[in-house]
Amino acid sequence: MKKIIIYPLLIIALVTFSCKEEKSSDTNQISEVMAIHDEVMPKMGTIGKMVGELTALENDSTNINKGYEKARIDLQDAHKSMMDWMKGFGDRFDSDEILNGKALTEEKQKWLNEEEEKVNAVKEKINMSIANAEKLLANE
Repeated sequence: MKKIIIYPLLIIALVTFSCKEEKSSDTNQISEVMAIHDEVMPKMGTIGKMVGELTALENDSTNINKGYEKARIDLQDAHKSMMDWMKGFGDRFDSDEILNGKALTEEKQKWLNEEEEKVNAVKEKINMSIANAEKLLANE
C-alpha cells in the first residue's frame, strides 16, 4: 500500500522540480543577458563625454587626419547599437519574462539565444570603441 502512495508522490515531485529547473534555466540566461547589459550600460555616459571631446578636437584645424572622426563615429555607432539592442530586446520579451522568470516558449528561447549573442557583440563594440578613443585622447 505504501508503494502505491510513494510512487505517485515521487513522480509529482520529479515533474515539479524538472519544471522549476527549466524555468530556472530561462531565468538564469535572462539574468546573464541582463548582467551584460548592466555591465556596459553605465559606459553610455563615457561614450557621450568622449564624443564631445573628439568633436572638439576634430574642429581644430591642426588635428586633421589624426583619427578623431573615425573614433567619434565608432563611439556613436556603439551607442546606437546599445539603444537598438535594448529596443529589440524589449520588443521580444515582456516584463514578466525579464523580471519575474515567466517560462519562455520554444520560439522565445531561440530569441533569447540570439539576444545573448547580440548583446555580447554590443559589449565588444562598446569596449573597443572606448579603448580606441582613450588611446587617442591620451595622446592629447
